[in-house]
Amino acid sequence: MTYDTTYYAHGEPAERWERARMFFDAKDYTAAARVLDGLVAEVPEQTGPRLLLARAYYHSAQLRRAEAELRVLVERDPVEHYARLLLGRTLERQGRAAEAESHLRIAAALAGEFDAAYARV
Repeated sequence: MTYDTTYYAHGEPAERWERARMFFDAKDYTAAARVLDGLVAEVPEQTGPRLLLARAYYHSAQLRRAEAELRVLVERDPVEHYARLLLGRTLERQGRAAEAESHLRIAAALAGEFDAAYARV
């Protein structure tokens, strides 16, 4: 199936950002991802659009895509708490709990929530 992407790519970056947020807030995660995909390609250095894209992918069960975006964010900013947390949750949903654990522990520590549950050695 081919989609007409004209609507999703229309407008200035700020307009597309607002459109993506409206889709996301309305829980239309697939439409939000369509808008954000082009926006992230245009402004790859910005964290906000890439993180929202990863969240849209996560919520629409596009877990491999979510993982790819989150890995870019974590590589760029290793102390980005929410990206770490979402990467851990994404890996868990893919049945990769052992790989997720380190990201979840780091996210908990960065959030100041490091407790005995994450203190496994």
